[in-house]
Amino acid sequence: MRWLHAGDSAFILGLLNEPSWLQYIGDKGVRTEEDALRYIENGPMAMYQRVGFGLYAVESKQTGESIGMCGLIKREALEDVDLGFAFLPRFWRKGYAFESASAVVSHGRKVLGLHRLVAILSPDNTRSSNLLARLGFRFECMIVLHEEALKLYAMSM
Repeated sequence: MRWLHAGDSAFILGLLNEPSWLQYIGDKGVRTEEDALRYIENGPMAMYQRVGFGLYAVESKQTGESIGMCGLIKREALEDVDLGFAFLPRFWRKGYAFESASAVVSHGRKVLGLHRLVAILSPDNTRSSNLLARLGFRFECMIVLHEEALKLYAMSM
């Protein structure tokens, strides 16, 4: 895993326009590589500067290809830091999401000193819900964020 940078704009353009991203995370209005670059600069890169962490590119050890992203997000609307992840569908069911999310949770606990993490999901995102359960997260409650009802999962660390 590594910090996202301007050179990731083509990858981000593809990932953010995957049907699964649009269904479970939402349309971020990223239609061009320039839009993707703005997303990287105003999202992950700005968060690295503001809080020292954010979403990271996940690369294949074998090929160096970007296969997804995973990391920690500090949203103004949530009290706790939350875990976020998304992978290109051709890399699902290979253990990459679990491996990267486990590393991010460990980093949050050991390096950042976090005592609690949350994750938010669309109510119908059962694949991600199952992953969170494997990581030790438990469903806590429903919340409304940006006028959308979401499931809030939490983990004490």
